[in-house]
Amino acid sequence: MNITVELTKGIDGYDEFIDLESVEDYIKTVVEEEYKSEKELYISLLLTSNENIQSVNKEYRGKDQPTDVISFAYLDTEDDFQIGPYTTLGDIVISLERVEEQAGDYGHNFKREFYYVLTHGLLHLLKYDHIDLEDKKIMRKKEEEILKKHGYSRDI
Repeated sequence: MNITVELTKGIDGYDEFIDLESVEDYIKTVVEEEYKSEKELYISLLLTSNENIQSVNKEYRGKDQPTDVISFAYLDTEDDFQIGPYTTLGDIVISLERVEEQAGDYGHNFKREFYYVLTHGLLHLLKYDHIDLEDKKIMRKKEEEILKKHGYSRDI
């Protein structure tokens, strides 16, 4: 499986916390482990500010407030969404400002909180959800399994 990840960093700062090459490697590894496909896959990731994610949240979810992550999963559609030779798995938007706030709120370091939010977004692309309690338990367990496997425990 070939996976192309388009990373866009639309916010200054956070360079000491975010290594884009490591983020891309993480995304590819998680998707390869969790989604078996012969298709060539495409994922976009936008790292942005609270202001920008609030605009996205308002436009697409009707919520006029910043959030940590929004995922747009295209595998949920009947027809695959193609860009050239690639099947688009989806788009993820993450507010680095919100990640920083949550890291403080939950007592995690920035890197652990970032990878938690990224993993959460990736699992949404892979059709996981947390609308009902049973699905939420399944998704939370999978998040923790992936994070632990890659060395991102709550203790870090």
